[in-house]
Amino acid sequence: MQKKNMSASILLFFVGFISTAQDGNIPPPPSGPDPPGAPIDGGIIILFLVALIYGIYKTYKNSKSVA
Repeated sequence: MQKKNMSASILLFFVGFISTAQDGNIPPPPSGPDPPGAPIDGGIIILFLVALIYGIYKTYKNSKSVA
């Protein structure tokens, strides 16, 4: 058992030593084409207004049912 633990410790030591000895100047992989942009323009304003009106409606409805 002692010999097995010693062998495992030596193996882990050398694996760690070898992995730190690798060259760190690996070039980055080539980047692909840029992803297409999302067409966020006038539609976001309409979505914001609809959400605002819905929020006001729900707040008014909840305050009316509580009172």
